[in-house]
Amino acid sequence: MDLAKYGPWALIIGGSEGVGASFARQLAADGFKLVLVARKLRPLEELKAELDGEGAEIRIVSADLSQPDVLEKVREATDDVEVGLLVYNAGANNTRGLIVELPHEVPDSVIAINVHGQVNFSRHYGAMMVERGQGGIILTGSLGGYLGSPTLAAYCASKAFSRIYTEALWGEMQPLGVDVLHLNIGFTATPAMERLGMPIEFAETPDAVAREGLENITNGPLHIVSTPGNEDQVRRVGGPLDDRGALVKDNAIPPREETAQAAQQQAENAGKVG
Repeated sequence: MDLAKYGPWALIIGGSEGVGASFARQLAADGFKLVLVARKLRPLEELKAELDGEGAEIRIVSADLSQPDVLEKVREATDDVEVGLLVYNAGANNTRGLIVELPHEVPDSVIAINVHGQVNFSRHYGAMMVERGQGGIILTGSLGGYLGSPTLAAYCASKAFSRIYTEALWGEMQPLGVDVLHLNIGFTATPAMERLGMPIEFAETPDAVAREGLENITNGPLHIVSTPGNEDQVRRVGGPLDDRGALVKDNAIPPREETAQAAQQQAENAGKVG
């Protein structure tokens, strides 16, 4: 990763574990100084200790990304440094249910993190990158953003917003010297997925996802992680408008207990396994 263009500091939102931690390790190895933000303090402290031991300069911020004051809280750790790279990696969904039955806090939190958070953080740090005429922004999304899935209404809608928003942001920032990428992630072997009880034997590794994001930051506005079957799934669910009902029924994100079977089928369809 080009430290001169995207450094000296990188800000990773959702940077304590999984793909975020992989971004942190790879950027630290390239000489970046890091500000890591996540809700849980202990994983942040553990990752900081690991990277401190390797000679990296690390700041951590424990903050609830669904709260309206989160940007102000993060700015306390960044206003005195030059952030040349923003990676907004937060946005997993831990609660499924019918939208009419879920307490309002559930969709509100998903929308706050995936919509308001991406807009507010990219707007603030992107403005400073524009002033310097260089920098980079990676906003992570999901294959779930291509199709509405029952019991994941707010999540899928927020991921669709992220993709369209990033495309527009890329169009605005490209002439101003700032690279923008929507990193579209499929099923990935993260601790968050494990905590949900999802079998991850056919999932992509967080290291591979982060590596593809960093390697493709100049190839915006969109990069679909190259896990076998991901691009085929996007083509399948982005089909004819007159058949959307069938697409939703046949391709919606499956319940957790069916995830391994669906991932195996996707891998088999892509020729990954026999």
